[in-house]
Amino acid sequence: MSGLCPRAAVLVVICLLLTGCDTAVFAIANAPARLATVRYRADLAYGEDPRQHLDVYAPPDAKGLPVVIFWYGGAWTHGDKSNYRFVGSALAESGFVAVLPDYRLYPAATFPRFIEDGARAVEWVERHAEELGGDHTRIVLMGHSAGAHLAALLALAPTYLTAVQATEEDIVGFIGLSGPYVLDPDTEVLRKIFSSPYQPSDWQPVRYATARAPPALLLHGLEDRRVLAIQTRQLRDALASKGASVEMELYEGADHADTVAGFSVFERKRIPALDRVVLFVRRVASADMRTAAAERSCAIHC
Repeated sequence: MSGLCPRAAVLVVICLLLTGCDTAVFAIANAPARLATVRYRADLAYGEDPRQHLDVYAPPDAKGLPVVIFWYGGAWTHGDKSNYRFVGSALAESGFVAVLPDYRLYPAATFPRFIEDGARAVEWVERHAEELGGDHTRIVLMGHSAGAHLAALLALAPTYLTAVQATEEDIVGFIGLSGPYVLDPDTEVLRKIFSSPYQPSDWQPVRYATARAPPALLLHGLEDRRVLAIQTRQLRDALASKGASVEMELYEGADHADTVAGFSVFERKRIPALDRVVLFVRRVASADMRTAAAERSCAIHC
């Protein structure tokens, strides 16, 4: 990126987006992240499958920090954690430990295998958070698109976590970026990924809204034609109707990719997703919020 001014870099990104060159877009977005002063650990195994590996980003002197686990999208058929280095670096530079897992994809895996991979990643983080500079009792689950669907099910359907001996109470927040929370498989591939013996009641996160849900932040672009913003509104309404804490922000002129693109250096001013996420994580990971969450949980379970 030497010699490329910010304005020129933005124009390059726009041109690449228009031509559909995803590889080049990720290369541009990740270039500043390679210069970031963060501690980076790559390809740590949380399972035996080649897709069950994760990357960790943390401030150099990290100790006892909130942990944000981020799952990328890709329609459950493609994606790689290395493409989202700009997300991990942005979160680490904001004062968090960021964990970016890969997960199994179709055709090797169908629902709910990738959700189970997500649960295994959470359990791994709970066991290793402190050695990475994090606090295992302050974990926020975040995802974009298919990754938001994955994170939502882990946050709202805790049986996935308990099945791998992960601790539901360690999850202090959920952040969804452009997520399909009322998923209706409408292509041949999606109907193979989400198929019998499972039903919409199994794979639609909106069905799992309860008062015990962790605080949620939902971001969506109003120009999104891949996953309509109504799905975010529906999850917001479902959570609010149960008395759960939920915040929503919809961005004018933003499309499906913009909510995650806002973590890149070049897009932060246009789409303030990173600032919104940072404020949310700091708040839900604070002592006051954790006390309130414990009291709410006791009121429900005790």
